[in-house]
Amino acid sequence: QVQLMESGGGSVQAGGSLRLSCSDSGYTYGTRCMGWFRQAPGKEREGVADIDRDGRITYTDSVKGRFTISRGNAKNTLSLQMNSLKPEDTAIYYCAAAIGGDCYRPQIPLGYRYWGQGIQVTVSS
Repeated sequence: QVQLMESGGGSVQAGGSLRLSCSDSGYTYGTRCMGWFRQAPGKEREGVADIDRDGRITYTDSVKGRFTISRGNAKNTLSLQMNSLKPEDTAIYYCAAAIGGDCYRPQIPLGYRYWGQGIQVTVSS
């Protein structure tokens, strides 16, 4: 059973940085495609970044050059380093894992089976 949990959210001023982490407390065989999504009030959930089992990465255009997704040393752990944060980055951020190691692209919620509970990121101007 995959159980994802995010940590590291919070509030920061524009231009600041935050690092999100995601851990899988359940047993997972193999390396899954994992990704980060976010959902702002009144908006649809959107893909932010993903990484497949071979380490191939994609980012949504609005975060390229500012965010970095990476895997941790433990299997199926994930991080998102967010730099140069902007007020429009304010959202609930979700960690997600697919069933297999390949990522469905473009990154959409239907491509993921398991979800964390979400964590708030607030960027003030």
